[in-house]
Amino acid sequence: MSTSSPRPEASVQLYTLASEFSADMSGSLDKLAALGLRNVEAFAFVDRPDAIRAALDASGLTSPTGHAPLLSDELWTPDGSIPTPAPEVVFEAAATIGIQTVIDPFVAPERWLTEEGVADIAERLNRAADMAATFGLSVGYHNHAQEFLADFDGQSAYERFVALTDDRVQLELDLFWALTGGQDVPALVAALGDRLTAVHVKDGVAPASNPWSPGAGEMSSATLDQRHAGTGEVPLAEALRAGSGIRYAVIEYDRAPGDVFADIAASLAFLREGGFVA
Repeated sequence: MSTSSPRPEASVQLYTLASEFSADMSGSLDKLAALGLRNVEAFAFVDRPDAIRAALDASGLTSPTGHAPLLSDELWTPDGSIPTPAPEVVFEAAATIGIQTVIDPFVAPERWLTEEGVADIAERLNRAADMAATFGLSVGYHNHAQEFLADFDGQSAYERFVALTDDRVQLELDLFWALTGGQDVPALVAALGDRLTAVHVKDGVAPASNPWSPGAGEMSSATLDQRHAGTGEVPLAEALRAGSGIRYAVIEYDRAPGDVFADIAASLAFLREGGFVA
């Protein structure tokens, strides 16, 4: 976070409280608002945009960013793969909610292992940016750790992807997963420059090996050791200071260690007390 750029705003990815949000949408949003949060990052919003918009409005919250699949023909679920909604359906739902940037949250590991696969991902996202613009929206991509497995002439698959996407495609770097992928996280943040408009503020003990490596078995969040921001291995403070255009510092736990609202509050306190958010 350079001294010349404004500080990011705090947000929280609603996947963190998926069960609470599903059980009581309005009540869970009210609890987030009571913590002083003003932004959230929506997920699984395409089939319920009106309900989410109404609940956000009632709680005094906005969702400037949201996660939805843009780059995959099918979406994996525990009950089997289902077709993803058409991009125009995603963008119409996002516009209803007030989302400004639709961020693809996950592309299957095998697609990141070849240069052709990475080129296809980048091309799809560039095309999605064209369509999003007709709705007055932008698009982005959120990483896990599979994007850092392959190396093409000294360039990681993620770096190749960044180079192949238009500058208008935004990046949301998950700091925990970048560390899991073996990255020097503050250096990567600095290298991404103003393309990096959001980060996932996530801490914990990084898995000893990349859980998306070929042959690693199915990834499960139940095995993750995630902790309150500032109490794990992720160099969050250094990474946040290295950003030049970060607009949103998004709190997320794939696996909250305790009471989810207390866990969110602890990470929000880290951001506030460190002066990392406005």
